[in-house]
Amino acid sequence: MDLLGRPLDSYDWLTLGAGIMMLVIIMAIILFIMGLPGRIAISRNHPHAEAVKIMGWAGFLAVVPWIHAFMWAYHPSATVDIRRFPKEERDAIRRDIAKLKGEPLDPPESSEQATTDRNG
Repeated sequence: MDLLGRPLDSYDWLTLGAGIMMLVIIMAIILFIMGLPGRIAISRNHPHAEAVKIMGWAGFLAVVPWIHAFMWAYHPSATVDIRRFPKEERDAIRRDIAKLKGEPLDPPESSEQATTDRNG
């Protein structure tokens, strides 16, 4: 095989391998950075961790949404779903985070026990 009138030697193949390795490393770094806001939100038990994760992946090319997702991952959210009591909301957030991490879910409490806990 000739390239520009000279045969390919081992340095040409080594250069090709190094170039391919550099591309793979650059792609790995980009993928790591794209998923960073989501991983931060999950580790901080953020109530909107899934939305932060999606916004981090989808907003990377436009840059501004990715920066917003990064800031949102660190924002201490005071969101409480008013349809549930604070303990139930905290348990729901923990279940959502476990689902995002791929961990087994805790069995839900029976409604009789939850009513007893609420009433004292």
